[in-house]
Amino acid sequence: MAESSKISPYNLADCKNTTDDALQNYLNGLKFQQSHYYTDVKLGLGYAALVTCAITFAYDYKLGFEATKYWTAATVVAYFLLDGAFTYWLWFVEKDIIYTGDAKGREIIISSWTRKLDPNYRLKIRSAATAGSKEWQESEVSAPFSNWFTADGVFVPQPFQQWLASSVSFVGEADPKNASAAKGSADVGSSTGISVASEKKRKS
Repeated sequence: MAESSKISPYNLADCKNTTDDALQNYLNGLKFQQSHYYTDVKLGLGYAALVTCAITFAYDYKLGFEATKYWTAATVVAYFLLDGAFTYWLWFVEKDIIYTGDAKGREIIISSWTRKLDPNYRLKIRSAATAGSKEWQESEVSAPFSNWFTADGVFVPQPFQQWLASSVSFVGEADPKNASAAKGSADVGSSTGISVASEKKRKS
């Protein structure tokens, strides 16, 4: 991994963002079908607010305030409604969701978060019980970032993938090799994962 890929291992936000990206790439590599619904709605609301402002500015510049004051008043209200909807969507609907999609016919929603001064990566996994099922299952798993980041901040994919495959059933079904490798290691637990040190030792 290149030097530019290093992050500060003490920065929880960087650790989380890097791991979130790795999770998405890993699941997409397993041929899961990622949905961008939440992102599309968020972008749509943001662009709608921006276009509203741009049109209002253009009308005001061309026709003057007196001719456009009622239009301006209406668009100001529209802008605040759109901005309010954007904020609501971001904080109360999308929240911590980092991945939605289809895992071999099962709908899945994955959220991630960290706690202040706690260097653990936490996931909440919601998934349909079976392909096409309307019944939902929910579970939570966590592991230290140090299990897949080296001391100088380099992300090591395999320990992370093995932890995820051994901790989340539908990931393990799609990637039995990593799931079985994780279960065969003494360093693995449902919430502890595989240590980077152990991974390096096996490679040496």
